[in-house]
Amino acid sequence: MNIRSQVIAIAKHAKRAANSLARLSSDVKNRVLQGMAGKIVREMDSLIEENAKDVDAAKRAGLSAAMIDRLTLKKSTIEDMAQGLREVAALPDPVGKVTSMWRRPNGLLVGRMRIPLGVIGIIYESRPNVTVDAAALCLKSGNATILRGGSEAINSNLAIVRILQAALRECAVSEEAIQLIPTTDRSAVREMLQLEEYIDLIIPRGGEDLIRAVVSESKIPVIKHYKGVCHVFVDASAERDMAVNICMNAKTQRPGVCNAMETLLVHRDIAGQFLPFVAHKLQDAGVILKGCERTKAILPHIENAEESDWYEEYLDLILSVRVVNDIGEAIAHIEQYGSLHTESIITTDYRNAQKFLNEVNSSTVLVNASTRFSDGFQLGLGAEIGISTTKLHAFGPMGLEELTTTKFIIYGNGQVRT
Repeated sequence: MNIRSQVIAIAKHAKRAANSLARLSSDVKNRVLQGMAGKIVREMDSLIEENAKDVDAAKRAGLSAAMIDRLTLKKSTIEDMAQGLREVAALPDPVGKVTSMWRRPNGLLVGRMRIPLGVIGIIYESRPNVTVDAAALCLKSGNATILRGGSEAINSNLAIVRILQAALRECAVSEEAIQLIPTTDRSAVREMLQLEEYIDLIIPRGGEDLIRAVVSESKIPVIKHYKGVCHVFVDASAERDMAVNICMNAKTQRPGVCNAMETLLVHRDIAGQFLPFVAHKLQDAGVILKGCERTKAILPHIENAEESDWYEEYLDLILSVRVVNDIGEAIAHIEQYGSLHTESIITTDYRNAQKFLNEVNSSTVLVNASTRFSDGFQLGLGAEIGISTTKLHAFGPMGLEELTTTKFIIYGNGQVRT
């Protein structure tokens, strides 16, 4: 079977499985997820053995230490994967939830009910744990999944999916509910992206280049975020120690993730006092600072920020800093250079806090809190399959509800339209 035929067959099987998944009870889905968790732990040694093949190949190929670290499955990683499955099982099932009801003047009772999207294709890089996370969230939300992981993790992903499918079979659920494209040939992705009659949504997880390539080739709707250029604005009324703590957390806790701060905006009225203090803390943590002219007048030893820096997602211990005249200029900067991901204001001024919340159009907007909270688990979603910076159909961290849509349900007692 050639690659095109193989991918079409997988998609057809997923479509068939999706129809039965939509009717599964919460109890059955939860029993499957618990079974998967148990099997992942029991098969730990074989998983680590298969993963070692990928890690050895990655080292021979000269992949970076960071990439190899993300690729490696350890005992603790596998235990975390199992715990993640249990946590998804414990989450409320969104399928069948009636979100609202209202009565029309003619007596019709109209409502909306949550239903699965259908078949979700997930294209991702490196991390084998994404295989488990994505499969679990899609199963709980009643969706069939087609997974296409990175070539560097092919042995790990094949082993994980075999375990997940075994748990499906044991609960008399079609193993076609979770499938993996079993080839590293990139043409398989191109074929997958053409199958709009079978696949309802594509979710790419990875770097900007991967996401743009998927968007450019897909005939299927794509949930995406290209990058996370996240801002913190320190207002004139900000409490200094709070602002410093938030800035340090937003930049240095995990600088290589999409919700880390990339640009710090500081009100001119406090810049002279605040910037030297926060700069000292940031630089002690290894952060390289790049500033505008007004910032450099206060911190002459830092690098000059070029125009391109304001658009940059560094994913590293590098930070752009700009002094702004007021909250309006801060919001204008975010509108021009932001990526609709996550922004935070540090302020004790209620009106400014509300203005920031109302006028900044990013998917997550915070007051007096770190950008690092833009995360499905941290926001109480239990888990997430990714973060969307497009407004159709989800915006921000995507949990179980974001993997469903709604249909209208209508109760009548004989009404006809006149």
